[in-house]
Amino acid sequence: MKNNFLIFILIGIIFSGCTGVSSKGIFGTGVSVAFDPRSVGTQIDDSIMQKSLTTKILILDKSYFFSINSKVLDGRIFLTGKVDDPEEKLKLTKLAWEIRGVRSVRNDIKVKEDFNFQQSAKDILITSQLRAALIFNKDIKATNYQIDTYKKKIYLYGIAMTAEERDLVLKEAKEILDVEDVIASIILVENLRIQKN
Repeated sequence: MKNNFLIFILIGIIFSGCTGVSSKGIFGTGVSVAFDPRSVGTQIDDSIMQKSLTTKILILDKSYFFSINSKVLDGRIFLTGKVDDPEEKLKLTKLAWEIRGVRSVRNDIKVKEDFNFQQSAKDILITSQLRAALIFNKDIKATNYQIDTYKKKIYLYGIAMTAEERDLVLKEAKEILDVEDVIASIILVENLRIQKN
């Protein structure tokens, strides 16, 4: 039985050398290079962005090595994991936006906390009201914004097409009932390093 297991492992090692680039890929994209719809240039750009982002995150705090995951795909950055407070989440979002060539940032990092049903329900209600207000306002591109509410404080980040749109988003957030503060990280399209042609 033990010999069969060793033979099985040996065959696996031999045949793994016959395949192409692994699913992790030389660019760390999680997609085989042969089947990746991105151009090789885009894959290389994403790889460089990924390494830059990982380095900046670790410089900010080495403990993020275990608690934060990041992914770059076609210039879009995706963040997941857990942090101790919303300010950390906002710092990581700003850090991701500073990576050269970034097109968008999706921050799905969760804040660690003791569960409080009443507080959570209130925060969810505030987030839902603001999301609805942004969707129904024709002058705001609601899909460009991420909203997090934590203890009646709205954390808002995204991209505004114009300064007027940014001001409208902030006005909508401040008009939500029971909101104690609005912390915004809204970037204007004209300030992005790479703009969509």
